Amino acid sequence: MPGTTASTTETPVPDSANDAWVTLRPLSIGPVHVGFPVVQAALSGYSDMPMRVTARRLGAPYAVCEVMLDQFLVSLKQRRRTQHFLEIGDEEHPVGGQLMGAEPEQFAAGAVKLVEAGFDVIDVNFGCPVKKVLGRCRGGFHLGQPHVAIEIVRRTREVVPDEIPVTVKMRRGVDDSAESRDKFFTILDAAFEAGVAAVTIHGRTVEQRYVGPSRWEFLREVKEHVGDRVILGSGDLFTATDCLTMIEQTGIDGVTVARGAIGNPWIFREAKALAEGRPRPDPPTVHEQRDVIREHFRLVVASYGDARASRIMRKFGIKYSDLHPQPVAVRDAFALAKTADEWHAVLDEWYAADAPGRRADRADHAT
Repeated sequence: MPGTTASTTETPVPDSANDAWVTLRPLSIGPVHVGFPVVQAALSGYSDMPMRVTARRLGAPYAVCEVMLDQFLVSLKQRRRTQHFLEIGDEEHPVGGQLMGAEPEQFAAGAVKLVEAGFDVIDVNFGCPVKKVLGRCRGGFHLGQPHVAIEIVRRTREVVPDEIPVTVKMRRGVDDSAESRDKFFTILDAAFEAGVAAVTIHGRTVEQRYVGPSRWEFLREVKEHVGDRVILGSGDLFTATDCLTMIEQTGIDGVTVARGAIGNPWIFREAKALAEGRPRPDPPTVHEQRDVIREHFRLVVASYGDARASRIMRKFGIKYSDLHPQPVAVRDAFALAKTADEWHAVLDEWYAADAPGRRADRADHAT
């Protein structure tokens, strides 16, 4: 299987607290070797093959596809309009497939579909906080019903071949009650007992959605609880420094970058440079941005066709604009582009002259 060669190389990371050095351990998920422990998270509506490949080329060693419903996968037909859901690029292994659903048996059937499609890791989503998802007893809803969540994990692990790791994505609970906390740890412990290779934890509750800070101290508590088992962290990772600081402060094994990677795949390159003790790279120049955006657009056309590409790329263009020295004007231009000609016209107008890029920061991701 691609991406399964073991490695013992360790990279020093500057300790943000006292300028000492801590060890950044290479990440493995079961038998799948990932390496650098800063990876791209599953992003609903975003992390398709073109986005994942773009991130890989700029330093992400692993990425997870956008979450898919089990019942959708079970009924999915091989059609041009839907082929992108299970599309995997030759260069992006290892790659994870993420699954969400309500009922254990159908969930397991969906996992089989992801295995057949060629995903190297199967990820179980118990973290989505969207109201529509919760109302249909999916995603974060399962954190409130441990018996169903545990059965989903067990059935999924049983049907997925042993050599393919199963992982779980969770939030720290439905809310901040003691009952919710107990249910979280019940699911966490049972998932590892069932053979899960790693658990990713977002430091917010389901009730919070994306409002308020992500509690990184909870990640430290979880890591101390599980010992050598693999824990990945998520939440409020908008800069390369955020990624390394979360690992250093909590002792977790790696981080998954979600919103911070949309329109800024250079975050992985920056994190690796800092981890290796090199200066933080300058933001990509206007021409560097142009070349990556143009190639991203080409990949989208190949996956979705000419007619759909401009609409799909609009949301990416709006985020790419954050790095341009004139972000507001470029954002407005991308928002109005409705055809491929209009899309390329934006690049020709706003990316023709090279100039230093702008560094994205937390303000660009304010909700």
